[in-house]
Amino acid sequence: MKIPSFRRALGVAAAALLASAVGAAPPASAADAPYDVLVFSKTAGFRHDSIPQGIQLIRDLGAANNFTVTATEDSSQFNATNLAKYEAVVFLNTTGDVLDNTQQGAFETYIRGGGGYVGIHSAADTEYDWPFYGELVGAWFSSHPAIQQATVKVENRAHPATAHLSPTWVRTDEWYNYRTNPRSTARVLATLDESSYSGGSMGGDHPHTWCKAISSGRSFYTGSGHTQSSYSETGFRSMVLGGLRYASGRAKADCRPETGYTTLFNGSTTGWSQAGPGGFTNSDATLRSTGGQGLYWYSAKEFKSYSLKLDWRVDGDDNSGVFVGFPPSSDPNSAMANGYEVQIDATDTADRTTGSIYGFKSADITARDAALNPPGEWNTYELLVEGERLQVFLNGVKINDFTNTDPVRSLASGHIGLQNHATGDDVSFRNVRIKELGGTTPTPRVGPIKSASGKCVDVSGNSSADGARIQLWTCHGGANQQWTVEGSTLRSLGKCMDAAGTGDGSAVRLWTCNGGANQNWTAGANGSLVNAASNKCLDANGGSSADGTQLIVWSCHGGTNQRWTLPA
Repeated sequence: MKIPSFRRALGVAAAALLASAVGAAPPASAADAPYDVLVFSKTAGFRHDSIPQGIQLIRDLGAANNFTVTATEDSSQFNATNLAKYEAVVFLNTTGDVLDNTQQGAFETYIRGGGGYVGIHSAADTEYDWPFYGELVGAWFSSHPAIQQATVKVENRAHPATAHLSPTWVRTDEWYNYRTNPRSTARVLATLDESSYSGGSMGGDHPHTWCKAISSGRSFYTGSGHTQSSYSETGFRSMVLGGLRYASGRAKADCRPETGYTTLFNGSTTGWSQAGPGGFTNSDATLRSTGGQGLYWYSAKEFKSYSLKLDWRVDGDDNSGVFVGFPPSSDPNSAMANGYEVQIDATDTADRTTGSIYGFKSADITARDAALNPPGEWNTYELLVEGERLQVFLNGVKINDFTNTDPVRSLASGHIGLQNHATGDDVSFRNVRIKELGGTTPTPRVGPIKSASGKCVDVSGNSSADGARIQLWTCHGGANQQWTVEGSTLRSLGKCMDAAGTGDGSAVRLWTCNGGANQNWTAGANGSLVNAASNKCLDANGGSSADGTQLIVWSCHGGTNQRWTLPA
C-alpha cells in the first residue's frame, strides 16, 4: 500500500516472523498495515560482499511481515515523487558519496517530513561532507579492528529492534569505532564491551546501535552487518525487522537521548519490598506480576523531584499501574489512599485507562492511542514529577499533565511502586531507572504579584469559586492577594490562575487546578508572564491601573501593563 506523504503511517502490532524466513522470534500479534521499503546499496568506496545477503534478508522479512521491498543502486530514485512511495529507506552497506546535491535535498525533505531511515554497518562510512547525513546516521565511521567475537551489552530492551535480546549478546562481526559518541543526540540501544575484544578505541562508552528522531522522521542505525553470516543469524534478523518497524512508524519507541539515570531494577531486586499478596517473578532481568492485589515498592528511598522511566508489556487485556508519591507502608492500600497511580489497562474507562491518573484525570486518549504499542510489545513510561506536578510520557509522547490539589496527598515526596493487580493480569516490567532533579523540591514562593503600577493581582470579592474574576487592586495584604508560585502554576485561595481562552482579550480567572496549559505561566522578557496555552502575556486590560481592572491575556508587546513582579 502506497501512502502519498511522509507522515507517520497508521499501523499497529507486529507480525510473527515466519520460521522459514527468520527462525524463532518473540511472540507478536496481528500483522502490521502494509508498507513499502526502499533498499539502497550503492558504493563509492569499499564494497561489502554481504550486500546480496542483506537484500535477501530484507526481502524475506518483507514477505513474512507485510511489506514490499524495492532494491536499487540508482541514485536518481532519490526524488520527491519516488521517495513518497516508501515508509522507510535502508542504507545497506553504502560507502562514499552516493547522492548529488539535488538528491540529498530530496532525501532530507523526505526524512524531515516523516520518512524513516535504517542504516546498516557501513552506512556510517557514507557522505562525510553532508552535514545532514551526519545528523541522520548519528556518527561517522573512524576505524575497525579485525573481525572477531565480542560482547554486545543491550542497554534498551524495549525498542522493537532489541526487545528480543538478553542483556548481553555474544557474536562475531567487524566492530566499528566512530568519530564521535552519538549518546547526546540519540537513544543508545546497545554498546560494545571493549574488554571482550581487541581494537576498541572509544573507552567505557562505545555505542553500537541507536535510534533517534529527526524532525518528524525516524532514524535507526546498527554497526552490525559486515559479514555474510550476520544475515542468517536469528538475533540480527530480528533486530533489522525491529529497526524497520520503528523507522516505518509501525512500532513506537522512546528514542530521545537519555543520560544520568540510576538503575532501580535491571535484574537486581535490592531495595525492593512486597506489600500485600502476590508478587513478581524475576527472570531475564524482567519482573512479571503474579496474584494480587499487591504492590512491589522501592522501599530503600523516598524521592522528590525526579524523572522515573520504566518499560512495561501486557499480554492481553491486563491491569497494573505505577504508583508515585506515597509514604512508606507494608499495606498496598496506603499507596492507593495517599499516592497516585498511573494506570496500565487500555480497555478501562477514560479516567482508569492506560496513561490516566487513576480516578483523577484521563490521559489525552488521541495522543495515547497514537503512541501506544499493542499487547505483546513493550512500551516505555516516563513519569516526570516536579513538585505537585506529574507529567506522563508514553514512548516519548506526552499524554497526561496533572497537578495535585488534594491536601491529603502530595507528589512532592514519596516512594514509587509497581502493582501486581490480580491473577490473570499478566504485566511485565524492565529497566526501572530514575534521575533525581536536584534532589530536593523547590520551596514554593508565597506573596503578592505586583504590577508595574504598584497595584496587586487580586481575586475579586475574596471568592474561591471557579470563574472568580482576577483583577488589579490596591495592595492590602489579604489572602486574595497572596499567590503561591509553584512550578509553573500561580495559586491563590487553593485554586489556580487560569486563562479562559487563547485569543487576545481572554479573561484571566480563578479555577480548580487541573494541570492544563492554560494554567501554566512562565517568565518572559521584560518581566512578562507568558501563558503556555496561548503564548500570550498576562495583561491589565486597556493599560489601566485603576482598581478593578480585569486581567486578560494579550499578544506580548513589552508594555508596562504586561510587567509583573513575583514573590521573592
